[in-house]
Amino acid sequence: MEYSHIIVRYGELTLKSGNRNEFLKKLTKNIRYNLQGLRGFHVQTKRDRMYIHLDSNEHVEQIIEKLKKVPGIHNFSPVLRASLDVEEAKKVIDNLLETKKDTSYTFKIQTKRPNKNFAHNTNELNNIFGSHVLVNYKNLKVDVKNPDFVINVEVRSEGIFIFTDFIKGIGGFPVNTSSKALLLLSGGIDSPVAAHTLQVKGVEVEMIHFQSPPFTSEEALQKIFDLTKKLSEVVGKIKLHVVNFTKLQTEIVKRIPSNYTMTSTRRFMLRIAEDVAKKEGCLAIATGESLGQVASQTLESMNCINNVTNMPVLRPLLTMDKVDIIKIAKEIDTLEISNLPFEDCCTIFTPKAPKTKPRLEKISAYEARDDYSELMEETLASVKTYLFDKNGRVITQDMKEEKIIKEDFSDLL
Repeated sequence: MEYSHIIVRYGELTLKSGNRNEFLKKLTKNIRYNLQGLRGFHVQTKRDRMYIHLDSNEHVEQIIEKLKKVPGIHNFSPVLRASLDVEEAKKVIDNLLETKKDTSYTFKIQTKRPNKNFAHNTNELNNIFGSHVLVNYKNLKVDVKNPDFVINVEVRSEGIFIFTDFIKGIGGFPVNTSSKALLLLSGGIDSPVAAHTLQVKGVEVEMIHFQSPPFTSEEALQKIFDLTKKLSEVVGKIKLHVVNFTKLQTEIVKRIPSNYTMTSTRRFMLRIAEDVAKKEGCLAIATGESLGQVASQTLESMNCINNVTNMPVLRPLLTMDKVDIIKIAKEIDTLEISNLPFEDCCTIFTPKAPKTKPRLEKISAYEARDDYSELMEETLASVKTYLFDKNGRVITQDMKEEKIIKEDFSDLL
């Protein structure tokens, strides 16, 4: 079947009247960006719909798959178009039903008429097209309550659009319509899902990862590169900041009582993240924490950890079940990477009995016994920043130019 268009619907954008035009511009730009390299189409944006005109169907399946992953799209439909002529529309319906001749089905005609100047109203059109199908297709019967498929007819000023499928999109808002947040990216399942969840809401996400070589391996860092690459595929360029945390972390383990080392480690991570976030112009820090999932993710722990920063700490997965988080990880294709058996610095230094209800006055007193300022400065000076493009290539950043340095990450590890 040769589709003439794909109609894209915006969903949540319909609520954003004041910023609507800006949002639509960004969505159009993001769609064009994600469809780079494909041929045979052009994009036309209107207030209530976007039309992807298909000059050919050569890449239609690839276009459909890519549209499923673009934030800001509520749903979309591959359609056949007729001119504003009922007889031509009947022929288009015949084309649509070409694959349904040999099996018995139930169907329903559902007509919308945004073009109020058209000669027939919706009830008349339902009767006209329904009668045409019943007369010409003896294997099809009407069922208005629970049909096997629906023939959707939309009469617009541009023509009559006919289709059967609504393909679900991600929803949310176009990429980078909100400000920036810096997300703590571990090698686990949760933090990539948290990054994706924020991206779908239009937040521009930068990543920060803490490594502790030689306790953490080169493979563990490669895993972080691979996760960042995966997250960059839809949204385009993503920054990853890699912190050498070894010296500071080993001193924490030496100086802080073992049941409080996890809490203190997280607090120092947040202090460093705050410094990087401010330099990068981020308005919030984000994590993949889910309430009660591990010892450091109780309300008491979060209260102690949050105390070191005045920046908002976003936790988009806070109340989600692990099953739901895993489901999203599968959908965004990060689960397999996250399950690779390479440990991060938190899992390697996990104490035998971490405090699940740490007290703020205790952890503050433990940390106040020593001066960590030089270690903090040294750790901040170790930060290396990588910029990934949508093809997963690593770009180095100079003050005035960006230059692709490597498609294979091995020399960066």
